[in-house]
Amino acid sequence: MSVPQLSLTAARHLHLAAQGLLRKPSRRAKPDDILSTIQRMSLLQIDTINIVARSPYLVLFSRLGHYPQHWLDNALRNGELMEYWAHEACFLPREDFALVRHRMLAPDQMGWKYREAWMQEHAAEIEQLIAHIEQNGPVRSADFVYPRKGTSGWWEWKPHKRHLEGLFTAGKVMVVERRNFQRVYDLTQRVVPHWDDARDLLSQDAAEYQMLENSARSLGLFRAQWLADYYRLRKVALPLALEKMQDAGTIYPVNVENIGPAWLHASLLPQLEQAQAGKLAATHSAVLSPFDPVVWDRKRAEQLFDFSYRLECYTPAPKRQFGYFVLPLLHRGRLVGRMDAKMHRKAGMLEIIALYLEDGVKPGHSLEKGLLGAITEFARWQGALRITFSRLPEGLFAACRAGLEIDAA
Repeated sequence: MSVPQLSLTAARHLHLAAQGLLRKPSRRAKPDDILSTIQRMSLLQIDTINIVARSPYLVLFSRLGHYPQHWLDNALRNGELMEYWAHEACFLPREDFALVRHRMLAPDQMGWKYREAWMQEHAAEIEQLIAHIEQNGPVRSADFVYPRKGTSGWWEWKPHKRHLEGLFTAGKVMVVERRNFQRVYDLTQRVVPHWDDARDLLSQDAAEYQMLENSARSLGLFRAQWLADYYRLRKVALPLALEKMQDAGTIYPVNVENIGPAWLHASLLPQLEQAQAGKLAATHSAVLSPFDPVVWDRKRAEQLFDFSYRLECYTPAPKRQFGYFVLPLLHRGRLVGRMDAKMHRKAGMLEIIALYLEDGVKPGHSLEKGLLGAITEFARWQGALRITFSRLPEGLFAACRAGLEIDAA
């Protein structure tokens, strides 16, 4: 069989279809959509910056539209989800515990996330902490007092926070809920009481192959080089895994304009003919998180979307090019721009500090309607009653540069 040829636009649309970002949601979100959307993406990266809605909530909003943020908290509390190191710190379906268990059992392989020397030095204290959880139930690091400044003048991590992080990475405790986004830990044996390492443990090879299969499905269309980064796999036998997936009919080779050889997941085969004919239409406009799976691999975003992106919140302010927490802007299958924004919650105002369009993207009716609609929905979902604009590209949003009052309903 000849290898299907795809335009770059078609490849983008197939990838966005796999990610649930090709078209605007056709119905109002339901609580069950939290789990199914995370299953579709495989992973939901966690970040704590809250200058606008925290990243995991925003990633879901980009796909589901308006939904109550506590639905994600409920899904974790109800046992549908778990947390662990996957791409980075992530929510993932609880059913995928088996995929990461081998990492928990070899925490010394987890780099900076686990300090064996610390755990050994404080072994007696850590055993007391485990006994405390066993006798008294789940804990937060905030439940333990440690009022001491470090030599740098900053408050140091409390020992119990370090203990809990180490126990979490080693799989001795799991996050059972978040309170005000603070982790609440319980003993793993209570969270997954029916799990038996002797009976249920997957080998590292088997778990990583399943991770690669998940990545292929969630990416939909991908270059071989993009696949391992999804779960941050190292030294994985990628050619062998690709061959195995191809033999199983899980993936199919394609050739993409300007990219070259790539792979298509079997779940997208029904849409392949449409994509080749230019009939797989992208109609969604959305504000994306910097930690959205579409852009978290910066090289992939540049190769597939011609979108060069870097998060600058850790860059000194004078050296920032675009802003502190810059959000990519999706419009009809393209990453057309980015905006630096801040939600003033007490004032009920979303401030657009600056908005930038990519080179070659010109303001027009479709673009303005799509982006203004996406930004307005983004603001309304966070409870904003007003949007203010500071720096805008010439010719964009001319009718509302002084600000925009929005209906909270």
